Amino acid sequence: MNPRSAFRAVYTGNEIANDNTAHPHASRGARSYGVSRAMRCVANQCREREIATDSASRISSRHLMLAVSYAMVLASSFTLTGCKSAPDKKPASPAAVEVAAVMPKPIRLSDEFNGRVASINSVEVRARVTGYVDKVAYREGDSVKQGDLLFIIDPRPYRDALESAKASLERERAAAAFAGIQSKRAQALNASKAISLEEYQNRDSDLSQSTARVHEAEAAVATAELNLSFTEVRSPVVGRTSRAPLTRGNLAQADQTVLTTVVSQDPLYVYFDCDEQSYLRFQERAHHGNGVSSANPVHVALADETGFPHVGRIDFLDNEVNPSTGTIRARVILPNPDHLLTPGLYARVQLESTSIVQALLVDDKAILTDQNQQYVYVVGPGNVAQRKDVVTGGMADGLRLIRSGLAPGDRVIVGGLQQIYFPGAPITPKDVAMASLTASSPSTLAQEASK
Repeated sequence: MNPRSAFRAVYTGNEIANDNTAHPHASRGARSYGVSRAMRCVANQCREREIATDSASRISSRHLMLAVSYAMVLASSFTLTGCKSAPDKKPASPAAVEVAAVMPKPIRLSDEFNGRVASINSVEVRARVTGYVDKVAYREGDSVKQGDLLFIIDPRPYRDALESAKASLERERAAAAFAGIQSKRAQALNASKAISLEEYQNRDSDLSQSTARVHEAEAAVATAELNLSFTEVRSPVVGRTSRAPLTRGNLAQADQTVLTTVVSQDPLYVYFDCDEQSYLRFQERAHHGNGVSSANPVHVALADETGFPHVGRIDFLDNEVNPSTGTIRARVILPNPDHLLTPGLYARVQLESTSIVQALLVDDKAILTDQNQQYVYVVGPGNVAQRKDVVTGGMADGLRLIRSGLAPGDRVIVGGLQQIYFPGAPITPKDVAMASLTASSPSTLAQEASK
């Protein structure tokens, strides 16, 4: 028997096994029979090669290797086929979840924005005369009043300049007095025709020029006195000082060198940028008389504060929307009597409308996100998880405002969401109160709001 006969023997055994579908063990026996028959064929070929060398030489080693390979591959496939069994399928058990009814509640619509605290008065204190710093007369970082002494620039050159200006003034006054006497004498001589008209006019002109030089000398004295006063640098506003970059012995250039800065602390400004959509919404509400105006209180909070403990009012709204950012700049004026707020701090600004609306609130943890679409799972007919897309708003009492997508009476899944893998999944709902999901402590409310 040649290798092709061996392969046909294996194939015949496979057909016998496939025909016997009623007995799987008999099929495996038939497959084993075919494999054994193929292997015996290969052994007989080898023995025939030993007995009749010239006959076996016609069977190439290549054919023998192919026959053995076919037999091994088919044997392994038969074994794997016989060992396969259908997996057991168990029906998925309903997921145990917590559900809460949507909470309708009357609230004031509000929006939150990010802002920065700024001082009303922020002054760079510069030297107004050139000279060397003689004394730093304040403590860095202290609060100062308007007119408090901050620096002293060496006053000696300016004191000497003042004395020189005063001496010049006295000289000009003496010259003016003599010119006045000469003018009166010329006037008397001119009345008796004892002096020429030209001489009379010259003496009158000398008096006028002397008077002008006196005024010039008086202005020089005033300038010298002013420069001398500028050697004492005083605070122009009430506020808090910064550090002194120049210490004693350093040169200060007039109108160039910044000696320190002073910023006011009470009251303060809070600048924030309102987006275009919110601005249009505020304008629409204001048109109906229930929007945000300068009379509405504005609540402000710092980065580490819970809620909005500071109350101010809007005192400025820019006259155009920035086309680059799509925002408009607004400003809140905020009392700061305890100096808790510092210019430059990050602040959260909350604007409330005057009207009260009936809103739907849910726990913020129940809201999921699918790319750019937010949604929740509610209890559908037959206790299955039903997806509903929603549009959310701000936070109110630790709960998230739902602008659209839900209706009163909807039961939202708020616990066990990790067990729901697809819409329509069977669930076992357990009713809980929506209000009990938010902790009563202010810190927990702040943590949920930050999410």
